[in-house]
Amino acid sequence: MFVLVGVDLREGKGEADSTHKGGMITSSDYSKFLDDNFDVKEWVNTAFSSQKDPAVNKDQYATTLVMKLQMFIQEVNNVIEESSQQAVQNLPRVMRELDAVKQESSLLQDQMKMVKQDIQKVEQDTSQSMQMLLQLDSIKSRLTAAAEGLQEADNWTTLSADVEEVFQSNDTDAQMLVDTPDYVERCGHLETLKNRLEAMLSPQLVAAFNSQSIEAAQKFTRIFADIDRLPALYKYYHKCHKTNLMTSWTTVMEAKTEGSLTDWMSEYYDLLLTTWHNQIKWCSQVFADPVPIVCDLITEALSSIDLASSISKHLSQRRDNLVALTELKEVILRFRTHFLYTKFHIVCLSVTVEKLEHTRSLEKLMMMIYAPYRPYIAKYKSMEEATLGSDLNNVRLDDAEVFETVQLLAASVNKLFNIAKEANERCQRLSNGCGYEFLLDALKTYFISYCREFRRVMVNIKEKCKGSHKQDAEDWTLFQQSLRIIQTCGDLIMHVDELDGNIISSIMHTIAHYSNPGSPVKEVGKIRLAGKRSVLHAQASLFLSSSEDIANLENLVSKLEEGETPSVLTDIKKEFCRLSEEVHRFSFDIVFAQLKDYLIDLANMEIWMSKSAGGALTSDLPTFSLSPQEYITKIGQYMMTLPQHLEPFTMQDNPAVIVALKHGKLPYTDEMELPEHTADLWLESIAHGTMHFYCEEILKIHELTTHATKQLTTDIDYLCNVLDDLGLHMSETLKNIDTLLKTSTEDYHDVTENMPQRLAHAISSMRRIDL
Repeated sequence: MFVLVGVDLREGKGEADSTHKGGMITSSDYSKFLDDNFDVKEWVNTAFSSQKDPAVNKDQYATTLVMKLQMFIQEVNNVIEESSQQAVQNLPRVMRELDAVKQESSLLQDQMKMVKQDIQKVEQDTSQSMQMLLQLDSIKSRLTAAAEGLQEADNWTTLSADVEEVFQSNDTDAQMLVDTPDYVERCGHLETLKNRLEAMLSPQLVAAFNSQSIEAAQKFTRIFADIDRLPALYKYYHKCHKTNLMTSWTTVMEAKTEGSLTDWMSEYYDLLLTTWHNQIKWCSQVFADPVPIVCDLITEALSSIDLASSISKHLSQRRDNLVALTELKEVILRFRTHFLYTKFHIVCLSVTVEKLEHTRSLEKLMMMIYAPYRPYIAKYKSMEEATLGSDLNNVRLDDAEVFETVQLLAASVNKLFNIAKEANERCQRLSNGCGYEFLLDALKTYFISYCREFRRVMVNIKEKCKGSHKQDAEDWTLFQQSLRIIQTCGDLIMHVDELDGNIISSIMHTIAHYSNPGSPVKEVGKIRLAGKRSVLHAQASLFLSSSEDIANLENLVSKLEEGETPSVLTDIKKEFCRLSEEVHRFSFDIVFAQLKDYLIDLANMEIWMSKSAGGALTSDLPTFSLSPQEYITKIGQYMMTLPQHLEPFTMQDNPAVIVALKHGKLPYTDEMELPEHTADLWLESIAHGTMHFYCEEILKIHELTTHATKQLTTDIDYLCNVLDDLGLHMSETLKNIDTLLKTSTEDYHDVTENMPQRLAHAISSMRRIDL
């Protein structure tokens, strides 16, 4: 075994000798001898395994390797011997240096003892002086405090004088101490200190609110009240709870993915009510006035969730948007009612209702509750018009047969107004009556559309009846159908009056009571939030975003209360009255058509140019010997049969016909009270129409011979006799024409002085009489 001791291999000694050729060991192998776990066998095996020259046998290689090791051992021994000699030579010098250090340490120890003694002596010599200095410092501090006290007293004296001066001058805008040179700096410094204190306390404050620690919250409330920072304290409170309420909305939607928006809103509002109860109970132990604080918390929670987008998405998936909006509004209304009910019972014992109504926080909360819903109320008119239009399209009015068409028109009245009543109820549920201005406009569009369709059907009926000129059973059947249409018009007018009254009643019961404050409102659902505004304005503001719309609603209610607006459907009623008048004209034309046919060619009859009757009689034949012509006898016969045809269809016990007749004037009748029997008014209308048309046709005659003149007067007399039998009188125009025809040529000029000039000139031209 070979042992290597103290060889410094880092200096590379012996490296030149360690290099060898043919796989001999290298200097890198020396490190293995320094290893604590050096294994001789392993080293020998490694050395022989690195020998790669086949020409050298192992004995020769071993001999060479042993020789090399012996040379290395000799070199190591030489190095050790040299190091030992150097150490022996340097040892005296090291000893001398150690002695010097020892002497210096002893000297230093003696000096330290002397310093300690000096310090003790100084303390003993100066103890009285130090005591005196401490007393002097205490005296200085007291003098400084006394100076500051005197200064503060002087400031209070100055402030008191300034206050007295303000009271004497009544200058309420005066400010004290602002003229102090460092006033602004001190205020700024004070605010800085407040900010630092708030920042220091904020983590503990948030922890107190999150843990609902009443004791800690009370302490911080007192601190923030002292530094006049209570609003900041409330913000920390709101921030702590608002985040949880925002998360709860997301949780509700995710937990009920299969549910609808109404389900989500109902559950979330229940959560808000629970939060309200819990926080009111907790805050009442911490804050002086907890109600507005918790109100603001609920307001901020509602403003933080994106309810508007959810409503928009919900409506996009529904066809009946008004129904969907009404469902959502009912959810909101239930929350509002429950909230106000609980709030009312919490604070009404100590706070008056009027004060509660004027709380700004409650007003903000109410506005926020309806905020997502308010934009859709602005679109209520268009949505209601679309809904009413869609419902109107489902009301069938026309058929191939006239009888069926008339039946459809009659049946449409109830359908039409049932739809309108549903719209009225929808307006109340959707807007609490605040959307009545929009509803009235939508109803006007709706009913005008119906009237337009009604007129279209009337045109179709006229086209189907076109070409029927003879008065037979079928014609009277058509007149019967026209009377039923008149009855339908009467039903329309009666129903619109009823609807008008219902809408006015609804307005008065839903929103008009807000315009009269009166005594404090006892109903929970009628909490007022008006402030300086009218109560109606405040209520309408929950639903209407436009100040113009609110003003229009207030104006409508004001006129209804003062009686200036007895009707809110005036334009619609006028439209129905015009429609009734058109239908009356249509019915009149049906009856008058045959009479018109008898008279249409009167002016072109050859008899007016004849010198005598068939050439056998002279022109001197008396008038009474002439017979009425066929055309006038047919007219007389037709008019004599009118009562029996009119009576069954115009019985007085049919109120709808009477109402229609009252509001839809028959042609050729004056504005007057209705007769006992409407058949008499119809007979009068037809008779006056016949006389009017007869007079116009007479005036179209180009020339009248003497005989023709007598014949015409005979015809007129016959018609007058028929009218007398019917209890009617000749019209003034026809009477004048008859007088001018019977007047002799000599007296004609005198008679015409009191006659209408149009008639006088026309008859004189026919008779060839010069005026």
